[in-house]
Amino acid sequence: MGSTRNLEHDHLWLNAHTDTRAAVYTFSSCITLSDLNADGDFKLIVADLGTGSTNVKLKVYRGTSLHSETALLDVPTGVTSFYMDLSEPRIPAVAVASGSNIYIYKNMRPYFKFSLPALDVNPLERDLWMQIRDEHLEINVLVELLNNLRIEIGHSQLSTRSQHILSLDASEAASFVQQHSKFPLKRQTIVTCITTLKKALTEEKAVSCLVVGTECGEVLVLDPEAFTILEKIKLCAQDNTIVVVPAILAACGLHAVEFRIVAACRDGSLRLARRGWTEAKLLVQLPAQPVAMTVSAENAAITIALMNQTLQCFSKKGKLQWIVTLPAAACSICQIPLPHQSATIIAVSLTGGLLQLYNGRQMVDVIKAPQTVSGVVFGRFGQEENALIMFTVDGSLMVKILKRTAHFNLQGSASNTVSVAPGTAQQVKLQIPKKTRLFLDQTMRERDNCIMMHRTFQRDLFQLRVDVARACVRALQSCNNPVSLEGAEPVKLSAQVLGLGPLFKMVISLQNISASSLVQGLGILFHFDDKMYSMEKPYLHVPMLIPGQEYPFETMIRNISELALSDQVRVLVVRDGQSQPVLAAIINMPVCDLLV
Repeated sequence: MGSTRNLEHDHLWLNAHTDTRAAVYTFSSCITLSDLNADGDFKLIVADLGTGSTNVKLKVYRGTSLHSETALLDVPTGVTSFYMDLSEPRIPAVAVASGSNIYIYKNMRPYFKFSLPALDVNPLERDLWMQIRDEHLEINVLVELLNNLRIEIGHSQLSTRSQHILSLDASEAASFVQQHSKFPLKRQTIVTCITTLKKALTEEKAVSCLVVGTECGEVLVLDPEAFTILEKIKLCAQDNTIVVVPAILAACGLHAVEFRIVAACRDGSLRLARRGWTEAKLLVQLPAQPVAMTVSAENAAITIALMNQTLQCFSKKGKLQWIVTLPAAACSICQIPLPHQSATIIAVSLTGGLLQLYNGRQMVDVIKAPQTVSGVVFGRFGQEENALIMFTVDGSLMVKILKRTAHFNLQGSASNTVSVAPGTAQQVKLQIPKKTRLFLDQTMRERDNCIMMHRTFQRDLFQLRVDVARACVRALQSCNNPVSLEGAEPVKLSAQVLGLGPLFKMVISLQNISASSLVQGLGILFHFDDKMYSMEKPYLHVPMLIPGQEYPFETMIRNISELALSDQVRVLVVRDGQSQPVLAAIINMPVCDLLV
């Protein structure tokens, strides 16, 4: 902990407000900052979980005081703010995910409720409840058959009514059946996580789509105006009976152009969904369960905190970049963008009250809180641009403001990583070495012999150019020569491979480089490993070649190997009736990118 003490810099942050009696129990997913009245005064919106079953409220803080609160019907799983239209004034909406519904508030008044579509009920389960409604089945027989069905298809595939009756005692089951058997049987999923995705523009107040993760293993992208489902992406394959449930969602890009949705799932996996995909692909299997995650908007890098007390960073293709071992278990993650330093810092809250700030794998600051921070958010609050808002497990509210003169030394060492007042760096005198006698002698020699040195340099430069030209001629005359130097066949060949795989387009261009003679009777033959590639047209007929005109020939080649390997493809230009090729070239195929 010695390095942690060295990183404590109270002069970077101002303690704006501390309320130990706020009694707000929440997480980072239930906190957001928004300009609710379009007046430039950003307010804090937080979903207070209360006791977990009662006193669940949506609270709005204006400055340091509680502005308003609204009662919620169920425990929320996420709160986010987004712009749903282009009407003026640009007032954002607040989406609260709770149960199987998403409640939309505008001006903090109920505006719209979106319910997740109902799921299909198992036919056998529906038949059992119809028989108990018609009194053709006894209650103990119903419970036994439902329990057998649960073992067969899984607990999550049953409706909420069947799940509830299986958890009751035999004495309570009769009253439950009498109370609920007359209503239609429904199977409803619930929202597990929620985030936003820009629709067509990257502006701060651009219209955004809601991205919702559900308990049934799906990711839904909702239209912000009509609240219809634009995209439905499954997190597991059709033949996979195990439901992969998303726990954390992060999205970047534009829905109208190209987007990436990263889901950290309960099975300890990271899955990627992109535009046009109906099923998400597995990026990486994590060594432990995820706690919190952020995705960088610049390079789509994924930073995730795990339950094994590590902070890990993955590239957008799922390759591990670095690992940092944390001194305690992580609770939440928050991004701190610093545009003036062209960097984004990651704040990680740990059990015990520490809040560590990282620039990549380098820790640049540490903030101490009296209790473990369960929820943290950074952004504009009120009229302040850089406010850090923290909620602790005992319900306290703390607000810190980053000083305008604060400067993180992002290139410094771990023991000296913070500096203040950028002007002080200009007062440091540079360490310039003294001029030695050897330096002075060399300077005088260059001054006295400048003409001779320049002529020597020019002679060596011309000699180098001549050597390069001779080497080029020798390479063109080799056996793998892409240009035919024979007088009868003055043909030039060039090749280009397009695509990321596994399907590539190969473009072969032939050019008659003679002055007046015509070339005809040629063909293009491809030689490759049939276990590695398959080609649409392994032989191409070449028409008459006119001097000076370039003729492109296209064919499709597919990498049929299941491994990320590559091989060579030989291109032979042959003449009808001759065994020796007129022209030959070797093409090194690129490695197939399986994650694209």
